Amino acid sequence: MLIDTYGRVATDLRVSLTDRCNLRCTYCMPEEGLQWLAKPDLLTDDEIVRLIDIAVRLLGIEEVRFTGGEPLLRPGLVGIVERVAALAPRPQTSLTTNGIGLKRTASALKAAGLDRVNVSLDTLRPDVFKTLTRRDRHKDVIEGLFAAREAGLTPVKVNSVLMPGLNDDEAPDLLAWALEHAYELRFIEQMPLDAQHGWKREGMVTAGDILASLRTRFDLTPEGADERGSAPAERWLVNGGPQRVGVIASVTRPFCAACDRTRLTADGQIRTCLFATEETDLRAALRSGAPDEEIARIWKLAMWGKKAGAGLDDPSFVQPDRPMSAIGG
Repeated sequence: MLIDTYGRVATDLRVSLTDRCNLRCTYCMPEEGLQWLAKPDLLTDDEIVRLIDIAVRLLGIEEVRFTGGEPLLRPGLVGIVERVAALAPRPQTSLTTNGIGLKRTASALKAAGLDRVNVSLDTLRPDVFKTLTRRDRHKDVIEGLFAAREAGLTPVKVNSVLMPGLNDDEAPDLLAWALEHAYELRFIEQMPLDAQHGWKREGMVTAGDILASLRTRFDLTPEGADERGSAPAERWLVNGGPQRVGVIASVTRPFCAACDRTRLTADGQIRTCLFATEETDLRAALRSGAPDEEIARIWKLAMWGKKAGAGLDDPSFVQPDRPMSAIGG
């Protein structure tokens, strides 16, 4: 069991498969990209599956989410999914993607055992998409979403970040579109995880702003804390339900007290939080021949030291050196 000193138990593992991405979203990385991890530093497919197996078999992990960077850029992705889906006990599996390669991979991922996907899409306007991502790939994302739904990777969840002066007026349109296509929409507050360190709290679109905008067109009824559990998104029934919309307010309404996540980076580091400034190296233990029980012990020790919260409301908060593209969303 992965328990910390505050009594929280981690049952949800986020696995970053690569730090690379084929978009250059303004809230994540600079236009020229980043210095990518060298191939020898990355975990191999076998190493990833072994660590997930240890997490599932020895540490109580029940859910595995594959992230990046962009996980569809990982050459061995389908094979990794297939092997993880065959573990005993079988974890729930999901994938967070920008959707660009989903049209050609959705069916294979479903056949391999993937349960569902989260797809990032911040705008319905191709010109705004190009400004936000610095790539003209809006059509590819829309087609990827459709392919995921048709393949049965449901519920298909759409993650949207609203940026001031770019797409902050789109919340009602995005929700109407998601309802029409049976996608579950979740808005995410912009977080201080950009490589440029340009994030400013006073300039962000808050959960309150998003909800006020949605209520100009929709009736929203809170789903309630009992339904939410440890999920990061607060959810509202739209026009009485059953369809819902979620808001992940990591900055203005932190949910650290209910956090049930542990994170594995593409180069084999354990992070207890997206905003953590320390990491614990599992790759070295793995490659030095440590047995599964020793790796599990190191992982337990790392999680035992998890902090009470992310500390975003602390004036002394220091942004992590790694951008979101390197540690997974």
